[in-house]
Amino acid sequence: MSRDSRLGDEAIRLADALHSAAIRMLRRLRQEDVESGIGPARLSVLSILVFEGPSTVGELAALEQVKPPTMSRLVSGLEHDGLARRRGDVRDGRLVQVFPTGKGRKILEKAREKRLSTLARRLKNLSPEELALVQEAVGSLRRILE
Repeated sequence: MSRDSRLGDEAIRLADALHSAAIRMLRRLRQEDVESGIGPARLSVLSILVFEGPSTVGELAALEQVKPPTMSRLVSGLEHDGLARRRGDVRDGRLVQVFPTGKGRKILEKAREKRLSTLARRLKNLSPEELALVQEAVGSLRRILE
């Protein structure tokens, strides 16, 4: 077996372990979202609106990898709950932008704060050396995801 194929196998094993760990971490942290009273799909859409800015239903659908009618229903639910609103685009009257409301922003920020607090508590259990490794890994992850 050549060195290159071993590296490929090693990369696949590492990718698998990273994928599994990331999914488990997100599932655990998502448990914190239950208190928000908003389902995971709506919370995800609200997160985009709060942290990335207003978007059209089509843009949101593409980001969330769902069909536009599905996204339209999610946005309608957010509107019904007073968490988002639609408004005509000031530059192009044919487009409709979805914006978070103040209430939506507060709920999302509180949910994010809760997830971060839970993760921070878990990180406190690591040694200084382990924390340094996690910090280094986060930098590496950012680079590979760019």
